Amino acid sequence: MQTQEKQVPIWFFIGTLLAVYGLIITGAGIYGWMHPPEQKVALWDLHADVWWGALLCLFGLVYVLKFWPRQGEGLTGKIDGPPPR
Repeated sequence: MQTQEKQVPIWFFIGTLLAVYGLIITGAGIYGWMHPPEQKVALWDLHADVWWGALLCLFGLVYVLKFWPRQGEGLTGKIDGPPPR
């Protein structure tokens, strides 16, 4: 049995990073929304961190779904079986 190496797109990992960062920023924004500071900065009422985090998470999930490794591929990039013709 031969093992063929197939690469996993870098965009899959970039999408994962964007989604994780989006979740972290959104969580921090929601925490800040629930526990407001004594002195608020200008435009604090817009909650830009919540919106920006949600947008990052959305873009990340789009990239993850679009570049998800296909059937027969693993995250290591190796698949078992004969080489394609």
